Amino acid sequence: MRRPIRRSDGCQATGQLLVTGTIVRPVRRKSRGFTLIEMMTVITIMTLLVAIAVPNMRSLIANQRAQSAAYDLISDLALARSEAVKRNKDVALSPSSGWTEGWTIKTVGTGEVVGQRNPLGGGVQVTRSPSGVTYDGSGRLSGAVATVRFEVFDGYGSYRCITLDPSGQPSTKTKTCP
Repeated sequence: MRRPIRRSDGCQATGQLLVTGTIVRPVRRKSRGFTLIEMMTVITIMTLLVAIAVPNMRSLIANQRAQSAAYDLISDLALARSEAVKRNKDVALSPSSGWTEGWTIKTVGTGEVVGQRNPLGGGVQVTRSPSGVTYDGSGRLSGAVATVRFEVFDGYGSYRCITLDPSGQPSTKTKTCP
């Protein structure tokens, strides 16, 4: 048995209990770590937060993929236009087997490949598009009287509309094409 320790206030400390007259109180020790209940509460809250965040993250990633595909198409349209002006020749941008499977930029007369894009992937689709786009030597759309539109769909309900006016200048908006 342990010996009682006398304190300056006249109480005795005996291992686990502090005796002060007639009242017996347990001695408090510093807590180390978490209790099981605290741990389960934190895990439950984290599970709920993850369950809420995952569906939103999927649509965000799909939207970013569609935005990336739209900007890839715009940059290749700008490349085809600048190559047509630089070479003073017609330059065509045409799909590989469909716009979703990628596209190629070639000079019309010689068939020289200026650029090429791989398939889009990630569920992104080009849902509305012309059969091809040709820029003449002045950088204007060859034979275009009205605007030309491409529509990119992310697979989750978000669309991007790429519009080419007759001058050949591309622009994009986050909505379906009219």
